Amino acid sequence: MRFPGLSAILSACIAFIGCTSNGPSVDELLARPSQETTSSVTRPDNLVPPAEIGSAPPEEGELQQMMAMVPSDPKPEALTAALASPPKPFVRRQIYRQRFRDAKPINFGSASPSSLAVHGVDVSRWQGEIDWAKLRSQGANFAYIKATDGGDHLDPMFKKNWRAAAEAGLRRGAYHFFYWCRTAGEQADWFIRNVPKVEGALPPVIDVEWNHTSSCKKRPSRSLVLEKMQVFMDKLERHYGQRPVIYTAPDFYRDNLRGAFLDYPFWLRSVAEPPSKVYPDRKWVFWQYSGSGLSHGVDGRIDLNVFHGSENEWHRWVAAHAG
Repeated sequence: MRFPGLSAILSACIAFIGCTSNGPSVDELLARPSQETTSSVTRPDNLVPPAEIGSAPPEEGELQQMMAMVPSDPKPEALTAALASPPKPFVRRQIYRQRFRDAKPINFGSASPSSLAVHGVDVSRWQGEIDWAKLRSQGANFAYIKATDGGDHLDPMFKKNWRAAAEAGLRRGAYHFFYWCRTAGEQADWFIRNVPKVEGALPPVIDVEWNHTSSCKKRPSRSLVLEKMQVFMDKLERHYGQRPVIYTAPDFYRDNLRGAFLDYPFWLRSVAEPPSKVYPDRKWVFWQYSGSGLSHGVDGRIDLNVFHGSENEWHRWVAAHAG
């Protein structure tokens, strides 16, 4: 703290008593650095000696050194960061053993999905009302929920499924069905507008396939397909901070994706043979092994999926990739 009137008071005192002293002058006293310190400001060890301060203007290098010693006011962002709560520790959720049935069971031999630990489902409006707590108890440890398709359609059950799946304790993610008659940018914006960015969500999914029942009959060239996908995925990754997962089917993969997007996670549909037979050159994270699953908690059929790894590998993957 500084007192502007101190110099005038000391000068008046000396003039009044007419005294002289062999001690330091007023100017010398004022030139000395204060010996006072506070708990938040530590006295520097490399202050310029008092004699140098009053003798001549400091050189440019000395001036920069002196200015560097002056503590600056903390920026608002720094204060906000300091006051922010520390990140929550990752919590491993209980893994339920799958007890699904299948209306059209397939014998996958030694590559059976039943040998893998972490199963899940994907759902849309066609599953109707879902008892998510019961579905989880049957082995649905994660769920991918249809959110959007094209640039203007929102699945009417998305918001309800999104909320209820979280309340039941499932790991959840959202997927977008890509429409080849709309621009990639429009579709990315539509997805972002409707799918919230929330802590713990699985990475978003782009569902790319040839839809024979769609009103869009376009089949773009491979180069245009890859370009559109890249635009869409880049936009989602910038917004959510997560690299999207690519879902696809055998015919679309054969026509467009073999050898492409090697640094993206894949979710592969393969309901007659294991992925190693249908996609021999592709690493995968999720396998959709049935489109005819049956489970308590859902009326009718449901798609069944499995994670490619052990229970511990699942927890590590979620910790690294969930929002």
